Amino acid sequence: MAQDVAALLGGVAGVAGVTGAATLGIAAARRPRPYLPAGHAVVDERYGDPLPEVLRRGLAGLTVPVRPGPNGELFLGAGDPKPGRTLRRLVLSPLFARARARGGRLCRDQRAPFRLVVEVAGPTRDAVALLRAYRMLDQQLRDHAPLLSRCLDGQIEPGAVTVSVTGIVDVRQLLAGETDRYAFADGSFDDIGNPAAPPELVPMLSESWTRRFGWDGCEVMPAEERHHLHGLVAAAHEDDRTVRMGGVPGATKAARRAIWQELLAAGVDVIADADLSGLARQLRRHPVRQDAPPPLTRSAQPA
Repeated sequence: MAQDVAALLGGVAGVAGVTGAATLGIAAARRPRPYLPAGHAVVDERYGDPLPEVLRRGLAGLTVPVRPGPNGELFLGAGDPKPGRTLRRLVLSPLFARARARGGRLCRDQRAPFRLVVEVAGPTRDAVALLRAYRMLDQQLRDHAPLLSRCLDGQIEPGAVTVSVTGIVDVRQLLAGETDRYAFADGSFDDIGNPAAPPELVPMLSESWTRRFGWDGCEVMPAEERHHLHGLVAAAHEDDRTVRMGGVPGATKAARRAIWQELLAAGVDVIADADLSGLARQLRRHPVRQDAPPPLTRSAQPA
């Protein structure tokens, strides 16, 4: 690489040559990463401001734990609310500002909605507090309605961002009672074929790898587990759902990559992981083919 750069800049001497090489390096560093529709970030309180790194790596989703706090805000993390660390300030506002600035997409090559999973956490689990948390979220989402996936009278209209909610008791009954809404319930493989959880209410099925599989990525994956994985994913797709899987064991990087590769081979739509750099690297090396999508937003068209 150094020899190629030297040959390219052979007619330029001294400081000019060094400056030219530095400029090339800066341009490469600023080159936008490809949008990775199968990549989903799982973050905890170690990430002071999680969204910039998620977007910088091209990951197409984020699971963020929140808990209700003062002033009608949802605060990031399951611990005590910390000033300024709100879902509105650190996630919603910058996410939708970016989409508006880019004509209704988060990046030029976005071909699937960014999946934001809001996980209501914390020690308070009574129904009244959880209902209040959803009402807080719903009010904030409606401020960005043109950019959100929406369910209107049982029909899903895709947007730049799709929001799913988990961690709230009876959230399905709550959402099912709304004819016009901007959030969906998170599900599991147990919802396949469940008439009480139709795809317009539960469009994405989320599972932890270790809940159903024992293979840890070492040796060869047992044939019966591979068959079971492929069968579950196929059944979910036939039921008009997408599949998100996380909770991959982290014994070694090689074992982790082996499980990711099996997930992709089975047709899993979204892989969720806390190893943001490793997951992004894997998906860039093994891109997932996406069909041409419908327009992502109703009122803002891509540039």
